Amino acid sequence: MASPSKHLAIDLGAESGRAVVGTLRDGRLAMEEIHRFPNRMLPVRGRLHWDVYRLYEHILEALAMAPDDVESIGIDTWGVDFGVLDRNGMLMGLPFAYRDERNPRAMESFFRRFPRQRVYELTGTEILPFNSLFQMEALRLEGSVWLEAGSRVVFLPELLSHLLTGVAKTEFTFASTSQLYDTRTRSWVGELVEAVGLQPGMLGEVVPSGTPLGPLSDDVCRSIGGKLFGVPVVAVASHDTASAVAAAPAEGDGWGFISSGTWSIMGVETPAAVVTEATYRAGFTNEGSASGGNLLMKNVMGLWLIQRLRARLPEPRPSYADLAAWAAAAEPFQAMVDPDRPAFLNPEDMAQAAREECEATGQRWPSDTGSQVRVLLESLAFKYRWIADKLQEAGVVRPRLLHVIGGGSQNALLCQMTADAVGVPVIAGPSEATAAGNLLTQALAMGRLSGWQEVREVMRVSSGLTRYDPVAKSDWDRRWPGFVELVEGR
Repeated sequence: MASPSKHLAIDLGAESGRAVVGTLRDGRLAMEEIHRFPNRMLPVRGRLHWDVYRLYEHILEALAMAPDDVESIGIDTWGVDFGVLDRNGMLMGLPFAYRDERNPRAMESFFRRFPRQRVYELTGTEILPFNSLFQMEALRLEGSVWLEAGSRVVFLPELLSHLLTGVAKTEFTFASTSQLYDTRTRSWVGELVEAVGLQPGMLGEVVPSGTPLGPLSDDVCRSIGGKLFGVPVVAVASHDTASAVAAAPAEGDGWGFISSGTWSIMGVETPAAVVTEATYRAGFTNEGSASGGNLLMKNVMGLWLIQRLRARLPEPRPSYADLAAWAAAAEPFQAMVDPDRPAFLNPEDMAQAAREECEATGQRWPSDTGSQVRVLLESLAFKYRWIADKLQEAGVVRPRLLHVIGGGSQNALLCQMTADAVGVPVIAGPSEATAAGNLLTQALAMGRLSGWQEVREVMRVSSGLTRYDPVAKSDWDRRWPGFVELVEGR
């Protein structure tokens, strides 16, 4: 029997970060959160940034709290965002946040110079205004010194690993979020790199998930109390979605996943990227998987809708559990919206944005909070069905079962709605999928697990899972044509 091993996951989200110690013992993973800290977009002179130095400080605090016998460390974050190093390896400025308002304008500018569909054909990445490509176009339009004097683009997890180790290498899954990388050729796309004005060599070496980058620097170890000397930082599946899917407790074929949180990301695993006219029209993205394969998936606005709705409620604000209970008691099917309308990306008032969307389609937006939450949750479930159908239309098998992973797996109402709307069983859990995937990728890199099949076996026996079977599919079937018209008829 192999001896127990401990690993440390740094899991960063747009609202908070946490450090989780994972102990692998007798084929089971036990996780303990040792540090949680806030994160937010920092407005500076009308632009939104990430305060990476504050995040770095929190990571150092987590390292100081970690057990002395951790074997490795891994960092995952949301996708696309990056910083630029100067020729001395110093950060040239705080990275911009993906919700900054300059990105849609930059995307429009880019497509005046470069065919939209050609971008998709080159990368297989869904066209979204916050992708790294368009953020770099925004820098070009501003005449940013980052492009003129910078030496290296460092994506967010790469940047934080660089601060800890001095090593800067881009991990495969994160590179595939940028809309500058082709997972089929495993290379940066020269046409696009040149189009946004990047100098040769500014995009770095891409390494597979599970690559050890190097040990913590001696300076870092001394700053945390003289510990963890020689402990390596591993390039885990550093895009949080890829880490989460790596922890899906799946077996067999034909399953799909929904990584449910601020964003809902729904899709299936495929051996290689699927880049066709059908996937382009439906807005599917191809992202590298932790195992080196492909995730064909679609981004949906997700529980951001509920987060922003709640943010405008008067204090003391109801808990998310209260909101779900109110929604469960509300009348069903009062209205529906397409969760991916641009109006929902970053509105000051989510209720007002949804009201205007309803009015534009001849519907009445309900007045009470429970009904509003129910409309948004039902709309998410309808969008999941739309994605399942589009997967089938694209020549990919429609999922026979859905694994809902991440924080949204704890929303029992949404999970049941998803089973009913899509018409397939839903397996909910684990809720801490991203941290689990991070930890197990480290364990695999350190030789503590034999392969990805064992990773999934560990998750099946380590997770508390809940199954939801369809019980009201016919109710959703009757309203389904109206949702299709809403999404495709505008």
